[in-house]
Amino acid sequence: MSSLLIENCRPYDAPEGSAPQSVLVRDGVIESVGGVIESVGAANTAGRPEQVLDAGGRTLAPGFIDVHIQGAGGADVLDATPEALQALSRTCARFGTTGFLATTVYMPGKENPHLCVAAEWSGRDLGGAHLLGIHLEGPFIAPEKRGMIQPDCLAQPSPVVLDDIGALVGDRLSMMTIAPELPGNGEMIGALAGRGTVASHGHSRATYEETLAGFEAGITHVTHLFNAMPSLHHRAPGPLAAIFERPDITCQVIVDGVHIHPAVVRLAYQALGPERCVTITDGTQALGLPDGRYVYHGLSYETQNGIARYVDGTLIGTAVGLDRMLARLVEYTGCPPAAAIRTVTENPARLLGLEQSKGRIAPGYDADLVLLGPDFSVRATIVGGRVVYRAA
Repeated sequence: MSSLLIENCRPYDAPEGSAPQSVLVRDGVIESVGGVIESVGAANTAGRPEQVLDAGGRTLAPGFIDVHIQGAGGADVLDATPEALQALSRTCARFGTTGFLATTVYMPGKENPHLCVAAEWSGRDLGGAHLLGIHLEGPFIAPEKRGMIQPDCLAQPSPVVLDDIGALVGDRLSMMTIAPELPGNGEMIGALAGRGTVASHGHSRATYEETLAGFEAGITHVTHLFNAMPSLHHRAPGPLAAIFERPDITCQVIVDGVHIHPAVVRLAYQALGPERCVTITDGTQALGLPDGRYVYHGLSYETQNGIARYVDGTLIGTAVGLDRMLARLVEYTGCPPAAAIRTVTENPARLLGLEQSKGRIAPGYDADLVLLGPDFSVRATIVGGRVVYRAA
């Protein structure tokens, strides 16, 4: 039986000025949270935990969940190797992420070995963050709004294509980004919902009415709000007005200050409220690496100040970790740190149907935890009760 005691920590949602607490973990699950853990008493040597981590009064938060990340640490899901997923997993842990969706594409008519590898390694130990499932961007998206996604990764909506994807990934398809306006996608959205897959609006040129129809068909989420979709216009409101007025729809937000201007991040947060925001990285293989030139899907791109662009200037993602995204969310919106943390913990856990096991610091929950400095810098990351990263 493995055990870990985290002493002298301050849970992220504890009242200001409250005393430090301790969290006891056994076999990867939180056993108790409180000021004193009785089983650590000197007279009870057999009950002492195997490992003690002194938090030094720092903030303890649930581990972060990133539902949109293509790569990190020099690796990409498209590399189609366990080693690439391990690099991605371990790099994620450096930035406080304890669970992620392997975000990638499907190429019609090809073997797609990267999907098979991602499906095989979902739920297995990769040395860092858990691979919780797969997020496919496409293939049923609008060509005009494909962004970084290449033409050979698009397909007309078809049950045959969806069945082929299912044969490759089984029940590991957690999310699919889909454009509701394409003929036949109403049926595809319903099929995804029936399989327990989150259907997410994105890479779409849908009108206001088409967006609402997508919600009625079963879309419950939005991929990288504002990006790869029409802008708001006072006579042609487009998808944004429909998204903002639906309180049951959650939205991914890239808070790097470039994909969305800080002022618009602030407006979006005010319109959505803290429970509908899901902060993401949209991370590329350059996440965790210095700025420079890299290659994604055979095309060169460059990162500068954490922002990744193709040579033609097209934004393709970021190289900014979730911890930095949270710091910027607080900076841009003025929201309380606890509210920002919920956008990468409780909110994505609920989105993925994991709210009974992840996203909270409470007895019975998975011991996926992150220890944070006052500036959101990650001091330690714990996955399944095991310390997988510790800052020097």
